[in-house]
Amino acid sequence: MTIINHRIRLHDGVTPVRFETWVRDVDYATCPELPSVVSFSVQRVVEPATRKHTDAEEAASDETFHYVETIEVTSLEDFEHDMQSPPFRKLVSDFDQMARVVAETTGERIGDGYRA
Repeated sequence: MTIINHRIRLHDGVTPVRFETWVRDVDYATCPELPSVVSFSVQRVVEPATRKHTDAEEAASDETFHYVETIEVTSLEDFEHDMQSPPFRKLVSDFDQMARVVAETTGERIGDGYRA
């Protein structure tokens, strides 16, 4: 399994209520139409992480974000295939009107992880 994490920043003027309603009513509801998606969740950032920067350039490149999105997929290849589908393209179109991804990481889970 591959896990993709996105840091998301809302566009100016877009309210959290609008974005979160869309996530619950549209984004989550579309996941069953994307066979590669094993799990998907969006988390609201409630307290920005504090980081110490070693220089001004690094600090300037840091970008504020409001949400973190976690997507677990069967494989990147499978997900790339789903990204060409009409349901996914509609999600991207809607998302782009409200927010943008400011950072992305992709990784593989080590072992099964933990879940209570």
